Amino acid sequence: MTKYSIVLSITLILSISILGSCQQSNTSQSTNSGATIINDKIEVNEFEKLIANNPNAQLIDVRTPEEFLEGHLENATNINYNGDNFEAAINKLDKTKPVLVYCMSGGRSSSAASKMKDLGFKEVHNLSGGIMKWKAANKAVTTSTNATGSKGMSLADFQKNIISEKYILVDFNAKWCAPCQKMLPTLEKLAESKSDKLDLLKIDADQNPELMQAKKIDGIPYLELYKDGKLIWTHKGFIEEATLLQETKL
Repeated sequence: MTKYSIVLSITLILSISILGSCQQSNTSQSTNSGATIINDKIEVNEFEKLIANNPNAQLIDVRTPEEFLEGHLENATNINYNGDNFEAAINKLDKTKPVLVYCMSGGRSSSAASKMKDLGFKEVHNLSGGIMKWKAANKAVTTSTNATGSKGMSLADFQKNIISEKYILVDFNAKWCAPCQKMLPTLEKLAESKSDKLDLLKIDADQNPELMQAKKIDGIPYLELYKDGKLIWTHKGFIEEATLLQETKL
């Protein structure tokens, strides 16, 4: 075997080894503490199977108590990620048993999963898209008996609000959603500068759960643009003003 062949063989072996390591990292991540998160972002159907197939799993809702009361997954325990006692509360869980965690759209639960990983939990699964995506998939939720009962705007009322000779830009948002709050001043400024032909309709996702479910909206920020009651443009996620204007031709 020539020197060139030997070098080529070693290079090939190293490449295969590295590729195998990268593929493995997609399903698990380890820290110095020895904790592991397996499949840390799970889609709705798979998350539902994990609940059904793991009777000993700990199902944790990390939203606020107010959000929890308005609707949650059955048998979930509420531990507010933004609460003062979050770390103390999750430390009381069994770190050897699987943890299934979710929030509204996946942001807080992702942070909570990372925290659990650092604290030594062995298996944590995070619902991708949160309960918003769960509801959009028509999965069941449980409402607490002392919930306020406020369902917000109905689909029929929404459809009345989008009928106009002007363009109607609908902003589906939430107070806890950082991209939503970052984008809001731009949307308000745009609506003010083009008030002769554009109105801005702001919809709080938390205050309008039935509307969000009826429209199958599974992530925010989410924008819709209507003209004469007809949907002509949509966008999910943060968007810069220049891109918005270019895409909508406003």
